[in-house]
Amino acid sequence: MMKSAAMSAAAMALLAGLAACGGRREAGRTTIAVIPKGTSHVFWQSIHAGAARAAAELNVDIVWRGPLREDDRDSQVSEVEDFVSRGVSGIVLAPLDESALAVPVASAVQRGIPVVIIDSGLKGEGYVSFVATENYQGGRLGGEELAKRLGGKGKVVLLRYSEGSDSTNKREQGFLDAMKASPGIEVVSSNQYGGADVESAYKKSESLLSNYKKADGLVIDGIFCPNESTSFGMLRVLQDDGWAGKVRFVGFDSSDNLAKGLHDGQIDALVLQDPVRMGYLGVKTMVAHLQGQPVEKRIDTGVHVVTKENMDTPEMKELVHPDLSKWLKP
Repeated sequence: MMKSAAMSAAAMALLAGLAACGGRREAGRTTIAVIPKGTSHVFWQSIHAGAARAAAELNVDIVWRGPLREDDRDSQVSEVEDFVSRGVSGIVLAPLDESALAVPVASAVQRGIPVVIIDSGLKGEGYVSFVATENYQGGRLGGEELAKRLGGKGKVVLLRYSEGSDSTNKREQGFLDAMKASPGIEVVSSNQYGGADVESAYKKSESLLSNYKKADGLVIDGIFCPNESTSFGMLRVLQDDGWAGKVRFVGFDSSDNLAKGLHDGQIDALVLQDPVRMGYLGVKTMVAHLQGQPVEKRIDTGVHVVTKENMDTPEMKELVHPDLSKWLKP
């Protein structure tokens, strides 16, 4: 009897803990923690919307929580460890560092909590499935688009995102390999990192471009950035210095500001993922696994190149301006 009372108290504590972190764990219900790299960018809000849509369709609960900044490794590790200790049914994780999150994920799996990885890869094989963009292909497509806009010749720069990020590392490599296929193009800088937020990316963009100023503009002909924050930080520098539209520029991901830059001719193209689909399939894959269904080890969520010419087509419009309001309530 005492043992039963102790177990009941432990169960109540678990329920209280889940309620405190914004979710609920009703008797017999499935609760899935969805942990993004960060929570401020539109990209992550879109993943949240997709996850919420899947949860509603499949009648499960999700708990959405992650670091504010995309460089806060310790915070994301703590989130994983906290959800493991609370005993959620499963974890859907976008690891902000392919190495730093490997141990906490292995610990979760060892404790019987399955993990689906989304967006960015993770070292190790213990997770259920990897649901993400084909990032190398996305970077390559961006490079090919920039090469086409330059007519296969000119000087270009790459502003990288952050060390340890598997997704953007692959995009950057795809871009550089596309440049190698155009011998008339010279990559004059490829070792600078913009950092995890727009303000950091702005400062790094400003510093990078200061090396290539001339009296009436820039001595470079093209720019590639591999994610939302670096793309917007770079766009703001180009706008502030009067260079926007005077240098070929291909970015990655979308937001209202980037979409406006594309529409106004200040960005030549954006390589777009489908983050709503990624969040949706991340949760759907986890639920299928929990129900004992077979799931694919690797699920490609697609990648597209959007330009001013095609941005208003139905397919691209849904990626450029996704309607998140149906699934993310204020």
